[in-house]
Amino acid sequence: MKNCLVATTRLATRCCGQGSRSRFQHIRTYATGGPLVGSQLPPVTKVEQIIMDTIKSTGPISFATYMQMCLSHPTAGYYMNPSNAVFGTKGDFITSPEISQVFGELVGVWLTHQYLNSSGSKPIRIVELGPGRGTLMNDILRVLATFKLTRAAVKEVHLVETSASMRATQERLLGALARGNGWQIHWHDSLEEVSRDVAKFTMVVAHEFFDALPFHLLQKTHHGWQEVLISLTPDPAAPVILRPSDTPPTTASSSAPPKLSSRFHHALSPSPTASATLLGLSSTRFQKLPVGSRIEVSPTSFKIAHQIGELIKTEDNTHNPGCSLIVDYGGDHVFGNSFRAFKNHKIVDVFHRPGESDLTTNVDFGYLKEALSANAFPLGPISQAQFLVRMGLTQRVQKLQQAANDPERSKVIGSAAERLIDPTGMGSQYKVLGVSGYRAPDLSADERNQVDYPFIEG
Repeated sequence: MKNCLVATTRLATRCCGQGSRSRFQHIRTYATGGPLVGSQLPPVTKVEQIIMDTIKSTGPISFATYMQMCLSHPTAGYYMNPSNAVFGTKGDFITSPEISQVFGELVGVWLTHQYLNSSGSKPIRIVELGPGRGTLMNDILRVLATFKLTRAAVKEVHLVETSASMRATQERLLGALARGNGWQIHWHDSLEEVSRDVAKFTMVVAHEFFDALPFHLLQKTHHGWQEVLISLTPDPAAPVILRPSDTPPTTASSSAPPKLSSRFHHALSPSPTASATLLGLSSTRFQKLPVGSRIEVSPTSFKIAHQIGELIKTEDNTHNPGCSLIVDYGGDHVFGNSFRAFKNHKIVDVFHRPGESDLTTNVDFGYLKEALSANAFPLGPISQAQFLVRMGLTQRVQKLQQAANDPERSKVIGSAAERLIDPTGMGSQYKVLGVSGYRAPDLSADERNQVDYPFIEG
């Protein structure tokens, strides 16, 4: 399988400028700014007006509703409005596949290995959640097309994408490659539209997908779990301080975000609600937290992770009908204060210009594993650096540098790879969770890592 690392020969390594930042580089110890001054209020955006009208009509809204409206409003949502430059150096953040082709190639190698381990006899269908511009899928498909067995086995590519403009972008990038190999591309609004197919080996990829899903902010009180809601600031001209949670952050930044004004503020529900109580009970880990804890819980993430398990699970545990790879920033624990917003590669207040900024939270991989475990076998998470190095990043980069035959290009290739595994940045902040449809017997954590990442001892 190590030949997979050197089989592809494309030399146009992608590399972003040093000024471009990925979203993890701005993780804050708090999510909202300090004193709010009415005279600083910016013009109201379309989404902001809709949110204000909603609160006036029905009362405070959840963070899940706020996030859903900001990102996915049919015409004015951040991901739905084609005027928003979302990805790349001209967008609001940049992702690992945009930095170097090696990232996507090694993901493709992992998927290929999982398929060969399953016996390599079934047709392949590959599913990606939130494919962005299609860069990652393009690199994965190039790897699958490199080998005769997988090139012939791939039959379908399924892209879960709600934005019409992004679908068009994906078609422009992937269409020729797919048609040239006789592969069909299907687009879906949700993963529910992708039906279970035991006759095919299903690969599911989710890169920086779960971080953008809506979440509920809960606070544990002596009365139980109460939801932290979003309400209108009574007097925008009066200073309001939005205090952070006591939950320790994963990382801290050296500088505070701009102190911007806002028409919104936090409001604790007067008593425990049915939904907050259910979410608080949805994991035994949450139940053990002390009074005063604040947690970000995404039932949507739990539901989709469960659906992934359903798609790739085995019927009789004698063969592996599928696999999944989930890459995102976060950790194997719940977070309470990771909600943040990005605009032009910089952090901004989460209530600043709703619908025009990217919103994101850290992913609780422990929660995803709980959802997956009913049907599949989650392995990890391990750091992105561990994953890429074990998959053979060093060998692949050396091969590209040798083929480049140009000192400057060789330096660019090396710098891009180093950024992917930077122990102070992407290498540690991003986590990789492997999922097998085959439910292996009880194994230790070390044994599970060896099962799933067997290429190079880490």
